[in-house]
Amino acid sequence: MSVEKVLEEAREQVRKIVPANVNITSIDFEGPVVVVYTRDMEVFASNNEIVRQLAQGLRRRVAIRPDPSMLANPETVEQKIRDIIPTEAQITDIYFEHDTGEVTIEAGAPGLVIGKHGSVLNEIKKEVGWAPKVVRAPPIPSKTVSDIRNYLRHEQEHRKEFLKKTGRRLARPRIEGETWIRITSLGGFREVGRSAALLSTRESKVLIDCGVDVSNTDNGAPYFYAPEIQTLDTLDCVVITHAHLDHCGLLPALYKYGYEGPVYCTAPTRDLMSLLQLDYIKVSFGEGRKSPYESSHIRDVVSHTIPLKYGETTDIAPDIRLTFQNAGHILGSAVSHFHIGDGLYNIAFSGDMKFERTWLFNATVNKFPRLETLIIESTYGGHHDIQPSRVEAANQLKSVAEQTLTKGGKILIPVFAVGRSQEVMLVIEELMRTGKLPTVPVYLDGMIWEATAIHTAYPEYLNSQLRTQIFQMGQNPFLSEIFKRVDSADMREKICNDPDPSIVLATGGMVNGGPVLEYLKSWADNPKNTLVFVGYQAEGTLGRKIQKGYSELSLTDRGRPLNIQFKMDTETVDGFSGHSDRRQLINYVSTLEPKPERIIVCHGEEHKCSDLASALYKKFNIETRAPMNLETVRVK
Repeated sequence: MSVEKVLEEAREQVRKIVPANVNITSIDFEGPVVVVYTRDMEVFASNNEIVRQLAQGLRRRVAIRPDPSMLANPETVEQKIRDIIPTEAQITDIYFEHDTGEVTIEAGAPGLVIGKHGSVLNEIKKEVGWAPKVVRAPPIPSKTVSDIRNYLRHEQEHRKEFLKKTGRRLARPRIEGETWIRITSLGGFREVGRSAALLSTRESKVLIDCGVDVSNTDNGAPYFYAPEIQTLDTLDCVVITHAHLDHCGLLPALYKYGYEGPVYCTAPTRDLMSLLQLDYIKVSFGEGRKSPYESSHIRDVVSHTIPLKYGETTDIAPDIRLTFQNAGHILGSAVSHFHIGDGLYNIAFSGDMKFERTWLFNATVNKFPRLETLIIESTYGGHHDIQPSRVEAANQLKSVAEQTLTKGGKILIPVFAVGRSQEVMLVIEELMRTGKLPTVPVYLDGMIWEATAIHTAYPEYLNSQLRTQIFQMGQNPFLSEIFKRVDSADMREKICNDPDPSIVLATGGMVNGGPVLEYLKSWADNPKNTLVFVGYQAEGTLGRKIQKGYSELSLTDRGRPLNIQFKMDTETVDGFSGHSDRRQLINYVSTLEPKPERIIVCHGEEHKCSDLASALYKKFNIETRAPMNLETVRVK
């Protein structure tokens, strides 16, 4: 069916369902959504049934928006809103979403913005034309979130054109005839790093993840020269499962080399990956390497991202629909469920997953409407990869910290800014608040503070217990006085030379770069100090070498080689991992509803991929495969 035909069908549905006296000004595509513009928003606001019927009739997502002529100038509207809302509401931000015709009012006391029985909100609705939405201000302001909002406001016209173009491409006529579905492994198969896979059908191509192997400077990119993915303009879209660089680190490079299509991910993934990609440029520069892209290409990613919530199904290609579900790995991480054709086939990519409730997130979703093929990670899928529980991990960290602090030593914890940092912060805060550990300063170096701020901007992605603690009980562990933000090189040097015990969480999770190296240079030769690993250390990284017991380390200091004697105590606390261990991976498959016909194993060292694939086949009698990079598996 042609684009014009789909739009004509939409108009016909509107004529049938919407009362004749309702003024509809236009109907158009904006990305995967059919948008109906009207001068009579109140009719739709008071009758959700109309929208539901339209969506059912069109078999597409439908959005009702006020006609642009009804939307007053944002600057004027913002002033009116500030005049109406009492000062005690503590407005922190007002931002306009031109895509939706919504104005979001962020305030410390959202109840005062709403008013008694909605009186204040109703007055705003009458005065401004925009649809007001009220949210609680994040306890920690995020520069990243603010910058992205401002940039999207600035890019509204360009973005509207992009969404229209995307919508028209989605509505292109379907190809008749034989159907087939293939998955091509482009990176991250029988290895950890540079994750990328191509899902292709007769009429569509979807790239899932676009990572970089930061530990491999020679061969860190996926196989983007493979004929299946060329040329980039043949891609319908890119789907990003989560924000770690091994899954999104090369995404901006696609825009550098000509890709202009959409990226689908959750809103927190968009914000976190922007933060990490900018840091990747900075680290590359600091190490004297050329970055594969510039900051302008990261802005391209932001302006081309279509964020989706968990459980929200949307068309991403003429024959493919996508639904994200919680993966439990980091903030916004998602299992990507693809529904292909009209009930033809269903595939779920786990991405990185944690099938256990953690201090931050609920466990990976394991129930789907339909599922024929599961692609699952195997980072800890080896025979001996059994991790302690979160409670055991907290007790082990307490024991290690107690021993080190008692003898006057310092604790250095290399972390990724996103995920493990926040979990370790929560555990340390509770141990010190309850007197189970002596209270010492806990320094946060690198992007940890900003990443934590982004967590507080998206409370709906945290587990219910933490949300309740922060927003209803008023106990925000992230704001504890024990945490000190390291915001300058001078402060870092002072901490390095301070004789008193302290704990430092510093980025450079695999000790291959970042602020963690500065502390390592200062503290490595003192056996009183302890280096605590709480995350995966990939083969070839400095972190893995330290785990293996290397006593002499080769680093660089301002471009010059530096050899240091390593005498620190080294501990690995495995239970903090954001990855499922072998038991959890097998338990996940065992509890999956429905059971898949086929399982493809990836994202693990070679022997772990094949080991997990073999175990799953023997236990469940399901066809399993552990393909190498550049293999293509036909699943239908």
